[in-house]
Amino acid sequence: MNHQGVSEIFFEESYTVPVDQTARSLFARLPHGSEYAQKMIECLATGYLVAVLESICIREMQQQVDPLVEVVVGRAIRIEHRAPIPPGSALQLSGWVQSLSERSATFCVQAHDDHEMVCEATVTLVVVRRASMDLRIATKVHALQAVR
Repeated sequence: MNHQGVSEIFFEESYTVPVDQTARSLFARLPHGSEYAQKMIECLATGYLVAVLESICIREMQQQVDPLVEVVVGRAIRIEHRAPIPPGSALQLSGWVQSLSERSATFCVQAHDDHEMVCEATVTLVVVRRASMDLRIATKVHALQAVR
């Protein structure tokens, strides 16, 4: 991981909320949520908001690692989803590296729509050796297959 490069990460970009990323849409696909999904609101699901924030932070860190040797994975996300975000809303996202350690970085991320701040979050990502992660995954897959 290029520590100097990671320490300088700052991003600003727009994201328009698609109609299929609402709470109602997400919960309709989940076995535990399908029976009450139609009672959910037609606004961006917090789960999708988390994925959007994490994906942008990972994209920025990917530029500072050797993808053949290292992979960026999520460790922790703390999010305050402060306001409803209807489909079609244009979000302005900004983020920067707040702290850095030997193998991880924590981002501070904010999202605003045309009316207010709708989200504030911290996203902690870790850079791990790809071979080590592949081995851990293979071990779990093998154990699952042995049970079946």
